[in-house]
Amino acid sequence: MKFKDLPKKAIDKVKNFRLTRRVFAYPYVLFLLIFVVTPLVIVLVNAFLQDGQITFQNFIDLATDGSSLRVLGTSVVVGIVTTLICLLLGYPVAYILARWKSGSIIVMLFILPMWVNFLIRTYALQTIFENIGVTLGMGTVIFGMVYNFIPFMIMPLHTTISNIDKSFKEASQDLGASPVQTFFKTTLPLSLPGIISGITMVFIPTISAFAISQLLSNNSIILFGDSINLKFENKLYGVGSVMSLIMLALVLISNFFMNKINKGEAAKNLW
Repeated sequence: MKFKDLPKKAIDKVKNFRLTRRVFAYPYVLFLLIFVVTPLVIVLVNAFLQDGQITFQNFIDLATDGSSLRVLGTSVVVGIVTTLICLLLGYPVAYILARWKSGSIIVMLFILPMWVNFLIRTYALQTIFENIGVTLGMGTVIFGMVYNFIPFMIMPLHTTISNIDKSFKEASQDLGASPVQTFFKTTLPLSLPGIISGITMVFIPTISAFAISQLLSNNSIILFGDSINLKFENKLYGVGSVMSLIMLALVLISNFFMNKINKGEAAKNLW
């Protein structure tokens, strides 16, 4: 069929076609539907299926499985500890680098290791621990978590602190505030959006971390992400799907509270 033989409406649509922003969004929407929405729907369906029947038995099985609940509690604790350590280490680094002219270049050095797959980095860390005689356990797991995720704390903090208007600091000093008072009354409150962003970017991946705990503990410590993987490996798709939904709920709840705190601080700063 030739172009001129097409129906008039089809020809008009082709002639009126324009490359707008909506057109460029179509591939992204298609990607989301195939690789994000579809897997979530499959997980949701599997959570309520057992032996081909719709049931809540998978939820009951998980609720009565004490080991899975203990793993969930351990994962949350590891996530909180890792986030606090990343914040305590990352904030001073970001604050100092924000005051240096070459600070952005040094931040790039923190980001460079992220270009290497996290499994390769974790294997390298495991080898270092074994060669220097460090016993693998909870300490090495938390060390590995901090090592892998601290750049995600430094990056938003450095960006936020760098963008703080210097006039606030100068005004504080003109009013007679000491450097310590200036930091706690001006810099720290204004950098809160970066803190919240950093906490979100560290805590959420940590509680769902996969393989890091197994590699850095010789399989003696299993976190929630590892447990989900084991369920699917053992073909317990229903219980594994329920655990995935719990992880998704934790992520959504964390994002909700972080966004609420962020909006509250933004409104406070506006006033």
